[in-house]
Amino acid sequence: MNAPASRPAPNGTAVGSEADVVIIGGGVMGASIAYHLAEAGVRDIVVLEQGELAGGSSGKPIGGVRAQFSDPVNIALGARSLRAYQDFGRRPGADIKLDSVGYLFLLTEPAHVAAFETSVALQQEFGVPSRLISAREAQQLCPYVVPDGLLAAVYSPTDGHARPGLAVQGYAAAGTRAGVVFATGTRVTGLVTTGDRVTAVHTDRGDIRCRTVICAAGAWSAAVGAMAGVDLPVRPVRRQLAFTAPLTPPAPRIPFTIDFASTAYFHNSDDGLLLGIADPDQADGFDVTWTADWLDLFRAAVAHRAPALADLPISSGWAGLYEVTPDHNALIGRSTTVGNFLYATGFSGHGFLQAPAVGEVVRDLVLDRPPVIDVSALHADRFLSSTTIRPEAAVV
Repeated sequence: MNAPASRPAPNGTAVGSEADVVIIGGGVMGASIAYHLAEAGVRDIVVLEQGELAGGSSGKPIGGVRAQFSDPVNIALGARSLRAYQDFGRRPGADIKLDSVGYLFLLTEPAHVAAFETSVALQQEFGVPSRLISAREAQQLCPYVVPDGLLAAVYSPTDGHARPGLAVQGYAAAGTRAGVVFATGTRVTGLVTTGDRVTAVHTDRGDIRCRTVICAAGAWSAAVGAMAGVDLPVRPVRRQLAFTAPLTPPAPRIPFTIDFASTAYFHNSDDGLLLGIADPDQADGFDVTWTADWLDLFRAAVAHRAPALADLPISSGWAGLYEVTPDHNALIGRSTTVGNFLYATGFSGHGFLQAPAVGEVVRDLVLDRPPVIDVSALHADRFLSSTTIRPEAAVV
């Protein structure tokens, strides 16, 4: 698919001076919010992106889509988004290369098996077809898996993976047709507040008076929140992945497979495999330089669980940013101190898979109506008290 017909502000040209809604961040979250607002009839929407659309975290995630979570709000967001991605070809109308191969979690510790048993029961209450399976069944689904030492696995056949960049393009193209302005190459330099409201957005292309501001700036959200005096506890953490060289014979079609204890993961990608792992020692920061040193961590993790992957030749890779909160759950809501400042950020690796549902939720919040999913548990103010929800494990 070609790039969307976004309308960037040319170098040296001021952006429009007024908008109903200004969305800061041109990744999948900002594009989804813009699309759903425009679909609901909201006009004068401007999306500000400092680089190109999907140029930040949305351009470099692993593309997993799933409804397997351990709490009701994340299950609901994942399940609703999964249905939206299955229907993406019709609404908004784009091919995102969705491959519904399922998600397969490999479990090697008794405590993890017990936790997943509880989670699966909850998921099934929401209609998610996840189930606990044996080690032998896991190997049948993914021939790379060695069952020795594997206590159990969890599989949901409707999960899978897609191409996040194509989703951003699809939302942006549909939004553009509905009148949304995507101002790429436009950096936000400040917010003007009057009383308890944001009244204007400063950019390096000019100022925009506005009625509503939405922060969907991903790893950069803490700085945007600070401009409005709103605390958004989001920190940037580099995550890296790699692609194998083309495989002969071709890799079998396998689920998105995760060794839960180590977080090592892999799935099909074109004519090879995509590989990755969450490095627990990765320092915070905005560095997205790709290095190969983390591959030793991956190889050690799969040496016993999927040993055939340990020596596969690597052809390329990339590094991107997770936008991480203290409990690894998103921040979604309206500020209690700046009434027209909303936020959808801090997804800790789950932004792409939850973007369709979050776009609908934020649309409803902007329109001051009950959201399609109750996300009150994800309000940023939870960190001011002891009401944080169960932390999500740092897995994809």
